[in-house]
Amino acid sequence: METLTYEFPASKTLSRQAHVGVVGSGDLEILLEPSSEARTKIIIRTGSQGFEKTWEAVLSRFFTQHDFAANIKINDFGATPGVVSLRLAQALEVSQHDSQHIKA
Repeated sequence: METLTYEFPASKTLSRQAHVGVVGSGDLEILLEPSSEARTKIIIRTGSQGFEKTWEAVLSRFFTQHDFAANIKINDFGATPGVVSLRLAQALEVSQHDSQHIKA
């Protein structure tokens, strides 16, 4: 198991926590909590070693477009970069909306 940590500057706030995805073959789980600091901190736990540069590229691309302040934990089980981006977008959407309007 490898643990990776990244930080990105942020200027926007979020209204609520989000939990999306599952830790399973080819997928990942994202736990997102809003932060009052002007940064997003991401901690990734993954069983796939040697992909630091790929993670950095995917996260940099996403957080260049979405500069929200949060503490994020990602539990990865071999997700592809596309799945990572999709789950991050899903977590962002959940954290920006009232739970009454979210459909499962």
